[in-house]
Amino acid sequence: MMRPFDETTRRSVAERCAAFARLPADPATSELKRAAVAIALVEADAAQGGTALLLTMRAADLRAHRGQWALPGGRCDDGETAIAASLRELREEVGLALDTSAVLGLLDDYPTRSGYLITPVVVWVETKASISANPAEVASVHRIAIEDIEQAQAFDFVAIAESPRRVIRFRHDGEFIHAPTAALIYQFREVLAGRDTRVAELEQPVFAWK
Repeated sequence: MMRPFDETTRRSVAERCAAFARLPADPATSELKRAAVAIALVEADAAQGGTALLLTMRAADLRAHRGQWALPGGRCDDGETAIAASLRELREEVGLALDTSAVLGLLDDYPTRSGYLITPVVVWVETKASISANPAEVASVHRIAIEDIEQAQAFDFVAIAESPRRVIRFRHDGEFIHAPTAALIYQFREVLAGRDTRVAELEQPVFAWK
């Protein structure tokens, strides 16, 4: 089902986010470095229509996770909230200057194997906003239609020898996108459906453990 990029959709997503019950802070994750990402909702490409979320391909010469798919985001500065960090990273990575009025809600924190605790922040990007990738951080920017993540076969779960936890994968453009990005998109998909599905136990592939 296509979700038009309009006020009705914005209001519906905001209501779903407001109804979502975030998990409380877990003391076991208190020593992890804080980070935030933006699940930024934008107008889809003209050929598709509707509402999409932004994904980036990380630049090939970055120190960590180079050349991987990611939601816009990064580490929180000292004293910086997750919301402030996600908006700052949106501006730095893809040139979107938004204020807190764009925020629709927050999803569960996700602890990564590389020592971060990521807070996903759902934001609405107005039609007039211009997207411009920062080549120092982003190789390319992509719009993923919401109906694509809502397809029954969009995600799958596989076992690996290194962990008892299931690895989640999101199928996109003939390849797999893994956790943490896949886990966060999956939870957002579940929130849109009115389900409080938890994702912290979904595993990352071994190559993302560092």
